[in-house]
Amino acid sequence: MDSPKLMNLAPKTATVERNGMEQQIPVEQVQQGETLIVKAGESVPVDGVVLEGFSSVDESALTGESIPVEKHVGDTVIGATINKTGYFKMRATKVGDDTTLAQIVRLVDEATSSKAPIAKLADQVAGVFVPTVIGIALVSAVVWLALGYGIEFALSIGISVLVISCPCALGLATPTAIMVGTGKGATNGILIKSAEALETAHNIDTVVLDKTGTITQGKPVVTDILCGAGIDRLRLLQTAASLEKLSEHPLADAITAEVGKAKLPLSPVEDFQQIPGQGIIGR
Repeated sequence: MDSPKLMNLAPKTATVERNGMEQQIPVEQVQQGETLIVKAGESVPVDGVVLEGFSSVDESALTGESIPVEKHVGDTVIGATINKTGYFKMRATKVGDDTTLAQIVRLVDEATSSKAPIAKLADQVAGVFVPTVIGIALVSAVVWLALGYGIEFALSIGISVLVISCPCALGLATPTAIMVGTGKGATNGILIKSAEALETAHNIDTVVLDKTGTITQGKPVVTDILCGAGIDRLRLLQTAASLEKLSEHPLADAITAEVGKAKLPLSPVEDFQQIPGQGIIGR
């Protein structure tokens, strides 16, 4: 993902609260310290802190975390992440070029424009090779002129030597490969901080992963159902899914999807209650 694609992650507008009124404004006009309103399904416009409300925010685009993160009053939210459920007000703490997304874009730009050691070597070789080739082409043209051939023939000989010998690919292929490599990495969620890091990556023999969602599907699924003594597995799944059907939690989707595979009917639920950060209650 190049810089424009990364910037497209950020929303174009924001809902700001000014003088007690809600206003839709371009995200570039959001000022630090202003109160913003983020509704379910909307993207967080800028970096900030939750002032009011509760929500689950999908931060996978920036952090790789597959499960939406619950946000309470006082928690930090990052621009370009998606508010999956709930409604909250936030105070803008970082806007414009100070946001996390803008800093990632800047890193990608720096990596794209930086030179790897092999590129520097290519430049050094080209710096010697190109003048040499130009010199040989001129000498070739002069020699054929001295032998009595016409200017047109001698010039075509010089151009032929120049076109065949000039190391254009040497100077162009390396930076192009670096630009494509860093761009493809960003597209797949891999941030390459410099061209040198990209070049030395072929020496890697161990990869250490610190979170889920990195090499997994990126969404939770039911893998096992462990029952106590005397409890039927399908009955437990049916009961859990009946309760979770009313929940907006991301793990609830995994449980309801599992009961859908088993094609079990859901039971009616009474006295349902969702307790933020703890779970659900129902009968």
